[in-house]
Amino acid sequence: MKNKTIIFFDGDGTLWYPIKTKYTVKPHWVYKDTTIKDYHSHLMLIPTVESTLRKLKKMGIITIILSTHPHEKAEAYKIINKKVKHFNLGELFTEIHATREYHESKGEYMTEILKRLKIPKTKALMIGDNYLWDYKPAKKIGVDALLLESDYMKKDKRIKTIKRLVDLFKMNIV
Repeated sequence: MKNKTIIFFDGDGTLWYPIKTKYTVKPHWVYKDTTIKDYHSHLMLIPTVESTLRKLKKMGIITIILSTHPHEKAEAYKIINKKVKHFNLGELFTEIHATREYHESKGEYMTEILKRLKIPKTKALMIGDNYLWDYKPAKKIGVDALLLESDYMKKDKRIKTIKRLVDLFKMNIV
């Protein structure tokens, strides 16, 4: 899992999560709560995200967000870009994509992006917080994957996990 040149990141649960529940509940509840109108004020950036992304950028690593959204495509892109702007992360990502709401979607996006950028799958990594939506689609297409540990995803010893994004540097992945 060494020498990665491109890293795909999930958004909810990987880069940011709801302040109220952090890693105890899947983060998507915040979008289903009809009493919440401004999602952004209910989200916080996960510790070490910004510093990790800045270091990856200095190293020349391509960073891309692949975040699944249940909304229509145009609305989904508007929402994900608003979150990125809210957290002042725009300059730290090469591309931002709102993937579709089916498990294979992220794998399809990764395949298209890697082909377009002429990057072999062996040089790519997917980091997320959910086995079905992040880890499995990457592994299915031959891309390495890591999950951030959380209370809502039981630790499976067969799955590679990290506690914080900054742990990437201890693992000599980049």
